[in-house]
Order: sequence, then C-alpha cells, then structure tokens
Amino acid sequence: MPNGSIGRRIRLHRETNRWTQEELARRAGLSVSYIGMLERGEKLPKLRTFLRLANTLGASADELLAEELDTGYTVTVSQYTERIGRLSQEEQRRIYQVLDTMLKHCENKNTLRKK
Repeated sequence: MPNGSIGRRIRLHRETNRWTQEELARRAGLSVSYIGMLERGEKLPKLRTFLRLANTLGASADELLAEELDTGYTVTVSQYTERIGRLSQEEQRRIYQVLDTMLKHCENKNTLRKK
C-alpha cells in the first residue's frame, strides 16, 4: 500500500480551499471514491492525474510531494514562513520566541553530546 503522504497533502490543500471531496472530484474530473482512496493513501495518482490535481488545487508539485522529496523540509519551511507572515506582529513574535527556545535547547543538547 502506498505511503499516504501525497494523499495527506492533497487533503490539506482541498481543505484549505474549503472544498469537499465531491467538489474536488467534480473540478478535477475524477470520482469521489478515487479522491477518497488517494487521501487515505490507498492509491497513488499517475503523473497525468497528479498534475491535474495540482493544477485544480492551485498547488505546486513540490508542495504536494514535500514529504517525499529530499528537499521536503525546505518546502515545508517555506510554507510555514508564508503562514507566519499572515499573522499579526504579536503572534509572529510569540512563534519566533518558541522556535528560538526550541533551537537553543537542541543546540545545547547537541553540544553536550559532542563532549
């Protein structure tokens, strides 16, 4: 059975568009049951279908493949940066404080391991 990360990303983009599976299926010219199987990770789309879904969702291929690509974290960080940029200055400050604290913790832990 396929991994399912592509299906999770398709679902995420579908939900971001506030579409039901029925709406995505209609717009992409696919069956509702096929969309469900993709989202559950039971099927992987063929390239032509994958491109149709990406275009329908308004998503880039790398966004939908982020967890499958070696550069997936770069894509994910870019998406987080975009999402954070839509928040208020105060919300952004809080998020960056949490990230800074977590990074310092990891860096300290790694420093201790090297000793």
